[in-house]
Amino acid sequence: MKMHGLGNDFVVIDSRDGDAVVTPELARFLGDRNRGVGFDQLAELRPSDEGDVHLDFWNSDGSRAGACGNATRCAASYLMGLNGTDHLVLTTARGRLSARREGDLISVNMGQPQRDWAEIPLSRPVDTDALPLPGSPVAVGMGNPHAVFFVEDAEAVDVAARGAAVEHDPLFPEATNVEFAEIRARDEIRMRVWERGTGITLACGSGACATAVAAHVRGLADRRVRMEVDGGWLTLDWRDDGVWMTGPTAHVFDGVLRTGPSA
Repeated sequence: MKMHGLGNDFVVIDSRDGDAVVTPELARFLGDRNRGVGFDQLAELRPSDEGDVHLDFWNSDGSRAGACGNATRCAASYLMGLNGTDHLVLTTARGRLSARREGDLISVNMGQPQRDWAEIPLSRPVDTDALPLPGSPVAVGMGNPHAVFFVEDAEAVDVAARGAAVEHDPLFPEATNVEFAEIRARDEIRMRVWERGTGITLACGSGACATAVAAHVRGLADRRVRMEVDGGWLTLDWRDDGVWMTGPTAHVFDGVLRTGPSA
């Protein structure tokens, strides 16, 4: 299937009834927007002993992604539609994530943020609230690493240049996602994102969660905020049980793959 959340687009493969099929080569092939299907991330649905389904995530460069919030919401929407339910539990490399339908919107609990340098992970002990990089970003882990920069005007940022420069900084042994956030009010943030292994995307769910956490840690925003990304709006709510993210999802089409990397 092709699905998206606020333009953050995914290929979703349902492998619950068989073996996993995704390899780095297949992910790169499918992720090619000229010769494949094209996606920001790929999500493969697998059986789970601890939840309704397990999700494996891949980037378009063939690397694995530990978390993907909007893909999780899309998969949850698909499964709740199949099962006729309003809630379910998904398992990922991040752990157990609860999801629920709220009218036309899908919410997922992305868990508690990781704030310790080793958990994010970083390559050495530093102040995660102000990394020793130009712009002093905040480091947050959401099952994947994030560096959140606060800027006066998000629209004026050269996301491609600055994001690519930070993604592979030696401080991030697994590379990092990079967010640029403009605080508009205590309850409203504008955010743009560079995703590791992909580049600029219209939205990033885990990045939105990380940005909301970083803004509150810095004392710039409340725990519940509305966030405008390039593709639309999300609501983030950092509660006692984790960071809840709420927004729309869309099913674009179903497809059958007839060729592969070796074709």
